Amino acid sequence: MKNYIKLVGLFSSLLFLTACSNYNVIIKGDDYEAKFDAANDYYESKKYDRCMVLYEQVYQHSPKTDQGEVSYYRLAKSYYLISDYYMSAYYFNAYIQRFPYSEKNEEALFLSALCSVNNSPNWSLDQTETLMAINNVQEFIDKYPQSSLLDSCNHIIDRLRYKLEFKDYNKVCLYAKTENYRSAVTAADNFISAFSRSIYCEEIKYLAIINCYQLAKNSIESKKIDRMEQTTERYRNFAVEFPNSIYLKELEILYESLKSEQ
Repeated sequence: MKNYIKLVGLFSSLLFLTACSNYNVIIKGDDYEAKFDAANDYYESKKYDRCMVLYEQVYQHSPKTDQGEVSYYRLAKSYYLISDYYMSAYYFNAYIQRFPYSEKNEEALFLSALCSVNNSPNWSLDQTETLMAINNVQEFIDKYPQSSLLDSCNHIIDRLRYKLEFKDYNKVCLYAKTENYRSAVTAADNFISAFSRSIYCEEIKYLAIINCYQLAKNSIESKKIDRMEQTTERYRNFAVEFPNSIYLKELEILYESLKSEQ
């Protein structure tokens, strides 16, 4: 049994060395048909590190041929499949420019947009990449409004926008928690302006009232009356909009306090 295992291991090693040797011969050779065939075999076998080298050689040798076009597209797709989304987006965008009449341009633009989607970071980080992703997906929708991928694009945009929404929601909560009243009110107003249909609107408007009240209480006399009036107006609008709110009892107490201080 031990001898059998040794033989299998030796045979596997020989196959590996032979494969490596053949690969090196193809790379260094001048037979571009062989390079293209080998690249396709490696691509189908998911050996993307190998096929990318060969596809690059084929494209550089004959960029305006059918083989060159296939090579360039699969080069972009290979980067995508190994999750190198920056390089993949570069090649997909370059593919569209170099082959403007290709039937694969719809898919290329969609995958390019997905690259930026995949580069979108966690909500707690800077969201520049997320905004870029939204713009890129929207660009695809604008260019291919009849695409079968339209529903997927809309779901992707909704998911990305929710990430922005959740980040801004947490920003308001953080300002409120740290008693940064002015920033909390400003952030709350910005949130409502940007996400007027958010599931967090009730809570955000509640926080705006609480922080507006605290800001008024801690203001100099010349600004206190105006800020008290703003808080009162916020409370009245809230009571109309959310008559069954869990926050209403607390806000009613605050409102009575406001009336006694005005």
